[in-house]
Amino acid sequence: MPTEVITDPAMSSALFIFLSVFTIVCALGMVAARNAVNGAMCLLLCLGGVAGLFIALDAYLLAFLLILVYAGAIVALFLFIIMLLDVRGQDTSVRKRIGVFAGLISGALLTLGVISLAVHTRASLPAAPVPAPVGAPLKGYAEILFTTYLLPVQVMGFLLLIAMLGVIVLSQRPPPAKEAMSVPPSP
Repeated sequence: MPTEVITDPAMSSALFIFLSVFTIVCALGMVAARNAVNGAMCLLLCLGGVAGLFIALDAYLLAFLLILVYAGAIVALFLFIIMLLDVRGQDTSVRKRIGVFAGLISGALLTLGVISLAVHTRASLPAAPVPAPVGAPLKGYAEILFTTYLLPVQVMGFLLLIAMLGVIVLSQRPPPAKEAMSVPPSP
């Protein structure tokens, strides 16, 4: 069953622009979010946009690994840690000023770098290489993953499960101690 590939350049450009704008808006939302959980959700959407860009570039394995590893595991870990830390009521005025200053410097350096790259790059881009058949290299990865590295992957998954259960147990707050009621001795 052949897969349908977008060959219309206008559609490909529109898809790229949409995914790029979506990813940038989600990244800005992540940085600007006041609530850490909302920031993590914006990070999840941003990673989804990057995975969409990988799919548009026919890099299906990278898109799958990005969703599986980063969106599936790392963002879940971030959310888990955010919920365990329960960060509320902290003074952030000094950190906010430092963050704004660092953001302005980073933005200025990024803008300077992009302008420098645009001005000094006069060479033409090389011709696009002929793409390899889709799915051919994935068979090799899958074969190695499910034969040679099956046991280490399963062991790592089991260790991560044990670590997660350990964090849950260690993060439990002990119940408040009730004062023992003194019962007078009976005569």
